[in-house]
Amino acid sequence: MPTKSDVLIIGGGPVGLSCAYYLLKSGRKVTLLDAKEIGKGSGSGNAGHIVPSHIIPLAAPGVMASALKWMLDPAHSPFGMKVSLDPNYLSWLLKFVLACSGANVQRSINPLNDLGQLSAKNFAQIIAEEKFDCSYQEKGLLFLYKTEQAFRDGQHEGEFMQKHGIPVSVYDKANVHEIEPAALEGVIGGVHFTGDAHLNPAVFLKLLSGRVRAMGAEMLENTPVTEFETANGKIFKVRTSGGDFEAEQVVLAAGALTPSVARDLKLNIPIQPARGYSMTMSATKTMPSHALILGERKIAVSPVDGLLRFTGRLEVGNYSMIPNPVWIQRIENSAREYLHLDEKLDVKETWAGLRPTTPDGVPIIGRSPKHSNLILATGHAMLGLSLGPGTGQVVAELVNGREPAFSLSLMRLERF
Repeated sequence: MPTKSDVLIIGGGPVGLSCAYYLLKSGRKVTLLDAKEIGKGSGSGNAGHIVPSHIIPLAAPGVMASALKWMLDPAHSPFGMKVSLDPNYLSWLLKFVLACSGANVQRSINPLNDLGQLSAKNFAQIIAEEKFDCSYQEKGLLFLYKTEQAFRDGQHEGEFMQKHGIPVSVYDKANVHEIEPAALEGVIGGVHFTGDAHLNPAVFLKLLSGRVRAMGAEMLENTPVTEFETANGKIFKVRTSGGDFEAEQVVLAAGALTPSVARDLKLNIPIQPARGYSMTMSATKTMPSHALILGERKIAVSPVDGLLRFTGRLEVGNYSMIPNPVWIQRIENSAREYLHLDEKLDVKETWAGLRPTTPDGVPIIGRSPKHSNLILATGHAMLGLSLGPGTGQVVAELVNGREPAFSLSLMRLERF
């Protein structure tokens, strides 16, 4: 006999766990399942940056030109693309190229800003209310620059952000070295997004997973979905390796695997995986005092729990989660261009994870256009952790038939 469920959440990453948390708080009963381990997928190895400042989508003017330039410098390029004739990949790529426009940026800013601000507020509230000890620090995100052109571009971007309510401080060489002693002499300036924060993502997700379980969720690991059965515009059965489920509402939050999980649903979900890397090491002698982005190299730096993590690279179309040691070494080499680091690093972990990337750089959040009891919550790219709590709140509002905290019209699947 199928298991009867109130709300079935497919995907146990930052988005799925956040949806479970807010649904449980609203009084709903939740079953959460994941094809692997809950809270230990791609969300656990990322930078841990909480960035309401990230209101410019990945698809923006100049991105394709920059991508081509970077690909001519393979030793340092933060961007890579799979060579493939797969029709879904080529369709995604065409949509991405067309979305790299000023019109897409203007269309995307408000929903990304609304979701980012809501998530940042919810992070602070969850951590305070639940007393999570996860190295949460509200010290902003500091971009470091080594060249005059990149510094000017960073200042221009900061001015653009300020017009949309994002707090920004700009530092000359003397000031940036005063607030970040770990920076090398070659760093000439910085742009500080002071409303951002950071934490240890693996610890936060472990704590959130434990709290969701304690609130009464049924948690099923190593339970991949194998099939959906639908009729009359509704999902009436979800088949998994661990049995069948009949749910009043289904939330699909399967990250980069969403298109393959949803293959039976006849939905066009244009998501491609984008592989990223991180390396985590013991604290260095001169630890950075802030979460950082190394401007020209696009490397994220995160000091947490006596550890230091570097995160970087975006390889579109790559499903492998095996770290490429060549790129791990290149990320370290890039970090050494900006920071005082020990001659030999005590590396504890190397990691590769998948970011679910939409062609326009905006998540997909909203009800399915074909199924009355399905809500999509996916496509957050590099911001799954950062945008998780906001997504969880608006998904819970949708499930409960309430007006979401902000309009989701520009995030619905129908835009494609």
